Amino acid sequence: MDRLKLIPLIVLSALLVFIINADAGAQEEAPADTAEIVKPAPPQNVRVVDNPNDNGHYLLIRWDPSPDEGKGDNDVMGYNIYRSDKPDGEYRQMGTMPVGFYEYEDGSEEEVLAGEKNLEYMEIGETYYYKLTSVTPQDVESEFTEPVSGVPTADWFHAGKLSYFIALFLYISLVLYFIKAAKSGQKLYIRPLGGIEAIDNAIGRATEMGRPILFVLGTGTASDIATIAGYTILGRVARKTAEYQIPVLVPVNEPVMMSVAQETVRNAYIEAGRPDLYDEKNIPYVTAMQFPYVAAVNGIMIREKTATNFYMGLFHAEALLLAETGATTGAIQISGTDQPSQLPFFIAATDFTLIGEELYAASAYLSGQPLLLGPLKAQDYAKALLIVIMVIGLITMTIGWSFWYDLFSTNIT
Repeated sequence: MDRLKLIPLIVLSALLVFIINADAGAQEEAPADTAEIVKPAPPQNVRVVDNPNDNGHYLLIRWDPSPDEGKGDNDVMGYNIYRSDKPDGEYRQMGTMPVGFYEYEDGSEEEVLAGEKNLEYMEIGETYYYKLTSVTPQDVESEFTEPVSGVPTADWFHAGKLSYFIALFLYISLVLYFIKAAKSGQKLYIRPLGGIEAIDNAIGRATEMGRPILFVLGTGTASDIATIAGYTILGRVARKTAEYQIPVLVPVNEPVMMSVAQETVRNAYIEAGRPDLYDEKNIPYVTAMQFPYVAAVNGIMIREKTATNFYMGLFHAEALLLAETGATTGAIQISGTDQPSQLPFFIAATDFTLIGEELYAASAYLSGQPLLLGPLKAQDYAKALLIVIMVIGLITMTIGWSFWYDLFSTNIT
């Protein structure tokens, strides 16, 4: 019985020894857990400058590396940039830059809030304040630097686009010079275009055969540039047909185009001194639907047996349908469009084709107006100058000279 009374006493003693040892172990480990964490030094010499050559919504934040960069446990892996609109206000983290980069461009920020995009832009003329911290690989952040302020301002001129300005100035000077030369009566040489030189022969052939001429302005609208160029060519063709007393048929697919085409032909007949030959029924509105319009024009080709077909304007999938039908009738066909996808069909199925910008050159070539001749002549000189610049650049870069590239390189950011 005495031994049984000792059992609780032994258990109690063992429990007391366990508690004492556990407490001693905790006291030994305590210094390691409560050791003070040493923060890295913040970056040095923080400054804020306006971002050059921008619209006034960006600032550049620059700094020198932290003294602890690359040193032991306090090694710095990056820098956090914070912004506020008040020196003592709440600072919001705008970005992080890794070691080796000591400049940050702060401007518009895009974030998603409740599924909606919220764009925040810096206001021109407002003052913004910045603080920076250093960050270690263990995400230990240094103390904030002193706040530094900057004011975004808009620049009048983008210095990186100086070469653009020089090129534009030279081109405008050439345009004005040639317009003045054309107005003074100086004869400007315009590169010959086969399609334009063939117009008079095609009209003469129609006159000899006693058949009408078909002029198609395409399936665009009256405001399309290609259609406007087509009106100029139509005016020249209409004057010749008035002189030779043969009809010109101009079916159109838009009421506005019909009105403009009728006025163009009427003025051409008046200038030719034959207003009595003008018949507005020869310039009908057919339909605005693409392929019904094409079917109607093809029917006119076959019924009227047109001797010459002109396709000048904006064309789409109907280009080959028109040109093939005209080819089966034996007509001379002259085409022109600025649509690259349709040029192969016109080149294959028509006798002469004005490729791309040649359609616009034709307008200047036929009209002889100084305001059209000046830009056309300036474009030719500009193209020649660009070819020379590219050839020189190719040669200099091939032999390892970069001065020519540096002269024309442009920073557009």
